[in-house]
Formats: sequence, C-alpha cells, structure tokens
Amino acid sequence: MDATSDLLVEIGTEELPPTALLSLSNAFAECFRNQLEAAGVCFETIEPFASPRRLALLVRGILTRQPDREILRRGPAVQAAFGPDGHPTKAALGFAGSCGVPLDALARETTDKGEWLAFRSTVPGATTASLVPGLTEAALAGLPIPKRMRWGDGTEEFVRPVHWVCLLLGTEAIPGRILGIEAGRQTHGHRFHHPEPMNLPEATEYPELLRSRGSVEPDFKRRRDLILRQVEELASANGLHARIDEALLDEVTALVEWPSAILGHFDAIYLAIPPEVLIETMQSNQKYFPLEDASGTLQASFIAVTNIESRDPDQVRAGNERVIRPRFADAAFFWAQDLKQPLEGYAARLETVVFQDRLGTLAEKSARVASLARHLAPTLGVDPDLAARAARLSRCDLVTSMVYEFPSLQGTMGRYYALHANEDPCVSAAMEEQYLPRFAGDVLPANSCGRVLAIADRIDTLVGIFGIGLRPTGAKDPYGLRRASIGVLRILIESPLELDLRELIARAASAYPAGLLSKDVESAALAYVLDRLRGYYQERGVSADTVEAVLQTGVTIPADLDARITAVTAFRTLSGSTSLAAANKRIRNILSKAGIDIGAGHPGPNAQLLQDPAEMRLAAKVEELSSLVGPLAEARDYIGVLGLLAGLEGDLDAFFDQVMVMIDDSDVRENRIRLLRSLVGLFLLVADISRLQ
Repeated sequence: MDATSDLLVEIGTEELPPTALLSLSNAFAECFRNQLEAAGVCFETIEPFASPRRLALLVRGILTRQPDREILRRGPAVQAAFGPDGHPTKAALGFAGSCGVPLDALARETTDKGEWLAFRSTVPGATTASLVPGLTEAALAGLPIPKRMRWGDGTEEFVRPVHWVCLLLGTEAIPGRILGIEAGRQTHGHRFHHPEPMNLPEATEYPELLRSRGSVEPDFKRRRDLILRQVEELASANGLHARIDEALLDEVTALVEWPSAILGHFDAIYLAIPPEVLIETMQSNQKYFPLEDASGTLQASFIAVTNIESRDPDQVRAGNERVIRPRFADAAFFWAQDLKQPLEGYAARLETVVFQDRLGTLAEKSARVASLARHLAPTLGVDPDLAARAARLSRCDLVTSMVYEFPSLQGTMGRYYALHANEDPCVSAAMEEQYLPRFAGDVLPANSCGRVLAIADRIDTLVGIFGIGLRPTGAKDPYGLRRASIGVLRILIESPLELDLRELIARAASAYPAGLLSKDVESAALAYVLDRLRGYYQERGVSADTVEAVLQTGVTIPADLDARITAVTAFRTLSGSTSLAAANKRIRNILSKAGIDIGAGHPGPNAQLLQDPAEMRLAAKVEELSSLVGPLAEARDYIGVLGLLAGLEGDLDAFFDQVMVMIDDSDVRENRIRLLRSLVGLFLLVADISRLQ
C-alpha cells in the first residue's frame, strides 16, 4: 500500500483585501487541487484556511510519492522497419538508438491500423515533497487577482507582500522558495497577542496550534460563526436585535483573526436622520452591526467586532463611539442642508449633469422618461400626471449632498425628500421603487407608479444606448443593459402587466431627435430583451427548447409568452407530447420542401378532395378542434388549447402511416398540404412544438 501523509501549505502575507479573502481561499484550494490531479498525486481531502494574514491548505491523506508512469513510444510501422530480406532499416535502427536500447529490446504493438515497433519504459514517480514548491507556485499564479503588486527588490508579484511560507509534509519541513521566500516550518500567530514565530511540529497540528497559542481562528467558517454568535448573544443580552447583513458579516470575518464583539452607543439625537443613512454609515464605513428593537426600529447602539481581546474594553468601546460621532454629524448636516428646498428645487441642476454625451443631460432623460411614463400610466391604472411628475423628480436626489456622500442611497433619499415636500404618496414611493429590482432575486416595485417609472426608465436607457451603437458585448456592459432588460421582463411577467415590448420600444425611440438613433434600433433592442428570456427561464429550470418554441410565435408581450411557456411545459408531461412534436417536425419539413408558407390566413382543405379514410378522420378532427381552441387561445387558456390538441395523436399517427402527401395528383397533394398547414396553425396558437427535442 502506498504511503500517505498530511501536507500543510501556508502563505503568510500582509493584510489581504477583505472583500476578496473568501474567493481567494476557495480559488487557492481549487487551483492546488488541479495541480495535484495533473501531477497524478492522489489525496483524500483539502481543507482551506483563510484569515487576514494568511492563506493555507491542509491536504489530508496525500501520497508521499508520485506514482510511477509507463511511457509508450511508437516507432515506425513494421513494414517500414524491415526490408524484404528481413534486415532492419535505418528507420528501425534510428528509433532503437533514440530509445537507448538495442533493436531486439523493442516490442511490437498491433492496432487497427497495423503493426508498429514500440518501446515501453517506466518513469519513477517523484517525491511529493519535491513537487510541492512548484505546484504551490503554479496554484498561486492561477488565483483571480486583478492587480498584483511587487515589494522589496524582487520581481515576485502577489495580491499583498508575502512575509513567510510554511510547507510541511507530516513532520518534515519541505525546502523550497515560494514568491521569493524560503519555506520553513514556522507560522505566525496574532499580530499583537502572539507576534513571535511558532514552530509547527506536524502539519495536522496547524489549526489547533494557532487557536491555542497563536490567538488566531484560521478557519473562515468557524470564525464567521463565532462572530455571528457573539453579535447575536451580545445584542440579546441588551434586549436588542442585531441587523445582520451577510456581505458585511463576510467582510468582518475577513478583517479579524481573533474576534471580540463590543457594544457601543451614539447620541440618540441622530435618530432623527433617516435610519438608512445611519445604517449605511455603520455598515459601509465602520463595519458595525446596527441594533434594532423588537419592532425593527433602529436604536442608538451598535456592535463592533474588534481584532483583539483588550484588557480595557471600555477604552476600545470609547474609541469606536468617538469615530462614529463625526460621521453622523456630517450626515445630520447634509440632511439639514438638503431639506432647505423641496425635491423639485434640484431639477435645475440636472441640466448640468450629462447622462451620456450623445444622449444629453439627466434633465433631458427625465423628460423622455416622463413622456413614456405618461403613455404607460393608463394601462397600469396610474394617473398620467402623477406618473409624469414622478419621472421629472426621479433623478433630483442625485444632486443632493446626501446622495453625493452616499451614492448607494439614491432613490431612498429621493423618497424621503419627496415625502418631506408633501408629494403624492404614489410619487414618493416611486422615487425608491424605480430602481427595483436591483439584482437577481430582488423584490419588484409594489407601487403602480413605481412600476411605471421602473419600466420607462430602463426602456429609455436601452433604446438610447442601443441607438448610438454602444451595445453590450460578451465582456462589457457598462450601462447595465442586461440587468435592465431582465428587470423589465421580471416586472412585466411577475406582476403581470399586459404591455407589448415592441410597442414600448417604438414609443421610447420616438422621443429621441430624428436621425440620432440607428435605423435598426427597435428591432435590435427588442431582440436583445427577448434573448434575455432564455437565461431568465433557464434559472427556473425551463428547458431552452420550450422557450425557443414559444418565441417562434413572434409574440412580444412577456406576460403572454410566460403563459405559453407554462402551457408548453405542462404539455411536455403528457404521454403523446413527444409523438406530436415529432409529427409537427415532420409536417414542417414537408411544407418547407414544398416551399409552403406556414403563416395564418390560408384556406383549409377541400372536403371534396379528401380520399383516404385516415385523412378524412384527421380533417374532421382538425375542423372540430378549430372551433374549440380558438376561444381558449383568445382567453389565454393555452394549457386548455394544448390539452385538446393532444387528442390529435392517434389520428395524426394513422395519417402518416396510411397517407402519402406528396403524390402526383396536384389537387389532392395541395389539399393534403392545406390540411397539414391547418393542423400546424392550431399548435401555433400556442407555440411551434416542432422545436421541442
């Protein structure tokens, strides 16, 4: 049995970027795994460790030696290796010489292409210890680091300067040089609690040694759980509830090695400021966890997580309270300054802010959005004047002091300023809801005015950017058109709203000056948005061919498309769906080869020309269903339509078994084509099921 051991690889650095620490740790484990697999070195598990000053891997059950490898070299064909007299040719002798063996040491290998001279040799595997430095360097080089840095006089590059490297295989230190640093068996503990180096006697002792002596919790998940538990217990002990943001929790975990939660307070006078401002300041600027009461009301308290167990916690608490005070004072000043005029008073400033060089200022964009919002409003049951008012005010908060200082609060501050100016509640809510959904899975606008504004603004941006040729590529989407398109689709589908994308895009394009936008802007923008449906439904487990079958109908109302996709998905669970899809594909091929248009408006078959009993039965069935499915399709009962059409399976199978379509008699042939075209037309009331695989 091959010998195994445990391997430790630790890279000690200056403080790593906190928002990237977890992804770097995961990537390091994955890259090192790939290197080991490529080298043929088997192992049981890889356990990653990550703290602000280290990336480490503990590889358990790793082979201490690379397996031997058998090398097969194929030489010339036997026919070319020996002459008619049986003597070896120069090709055979040359191959034997290149292998360093006499000719009679070569083997013969037979394949389906003939017999060949061959040489087999065994290359002994290298020791794992000799491979580790190179594998580590290769894994580190593969990490997703956008910008690497140099330090000192060397040429090595990494995300942060490297201070120590620890390589251990079992109890043995592995010699080597990683990123300019000689590897050893020493690790380092907490920067303050245990700054001295510590010798590691064995690789497996790494995590416990850091915990017990080094005051470092090296496991990211354990450290995260510890922080969460400390924060929640401290909040609960004070009768409060901690507001936990998952991204902030990850970032704090990446900032500390030995967490200690401390409760702090601030002057309650600052609670007069909108809570979102205080929360943003605490979370983004100070990395604090805000505290709320049982009803969710923000309190004048917070929890800070320090990287030290202080002998004087009150000093640490006072320091954190001291640094938050001026930030809140600034926020109070911005709030007071912004309220000196109503939200509408900021509209004039939008004329000096460029939205896009060729598309004009924010004021011009607001005017276009107002025009489109006024058009959309009646469909959504909104007063057109209110919709237009919301659009004209929608960008005003962007030029306020508060949003300049806290850009992430755009929309939120607009809502507060609109409420303070006694704007209609519909308008005030729309200031914030226009940005929904912000990301995948985010909530949709709950207010009709907000829906109008969210749709109008995104469509205007899409049309404008497409119209001047700045269309997204696979790598670049600076105006967020993918996200905007999916946002529009989600609002239209999930609300749902009866709006036609083609008409929306055309209306938006008409608001731009003549000649500014490209001639194909409407078709290109429409195709782009509809193409996003494929990804939207893929995330919901809907097969791509189902979406494709529905898109072939040319329908451009997303709510209608969604009803059709739901129907086709249900249809595919029926026993006869596969047979009907195959039959539709066969019909499509017949009509295509005959050069027949499949569109609507063509006459049905002539009953006088029906000859075969199978085609008579199919024609009667098609005629019967035509009168039934039409009303269902108009009512968008697409599940009902396909449910009825599923009854065609038997008659359609019999038709293809017993009837020849493309016969010499042109009248009969044309009549049978009309029958098939009528049948396809019934399915096209929902989808082109010939696209189903």
